[in-house]
Amino acid sequence: MKLQKSILLLAVSFLPLCYGFITENSELESTYLSSNEDIPIYNFESLKPLLNTNSDKVHIVNFWAMWCAPCVKELPILKEYEANNPNVEILLVSLDFPENIETKLKPFLKKKGITSKVVLLDDPDANSWIDKIDPNWSGAIPFTIIFNNKNRSYHERAFANLQDLENEINKTIKDN
Repeated sequence: MKLQKSILLLAVSFLPLCYGFITENSELESTYLSSNEDIPIYNFESLKPLLNTNSDKVHIVNFWAMWCAPCVKELPILKEYEANNPNVEILLVSLDFPENIETKLKPFLKKKGITSKVVLLDDPDANSWIDKIDPNWSGAIPFTIIFNNKNRSYHERAFANLQDLENEINKTIKDN
């Protein structure tokens, strides 16, 4: 009985220290995941408006999944470009399973430090929506759309590095 009280007393005395540690870490974590606290699940019709713009601002929409090695390898390139170009809008369209958002997708994004806007596309009629995005798209990922209100390009490949991505953006947006 004395041993149980001692353990309980010890645990209670460390609680304020643990609470402070938890609070500091959760504040730190919230800065990483602030944009991905809620990952909306869209069907293609609700995603479609995000694939167009009336502005001359550069938009990059990247279709990807955690299980796609080239996609995961490309994420740091998109992250770096976004960090260097805060005026660019990046949207990561995850093709992962909706039931994995909390257990796999959010932890993955946190671990990788991804703060770009992420949505999950859950539309079983891929044969239909793939062609609506680009009739030349085979459905392979990663697949990236670079666009503004005047120009648009489609890329069914992973970008090799930051310069590769910048070259494609310049060809699409700035050179036209």
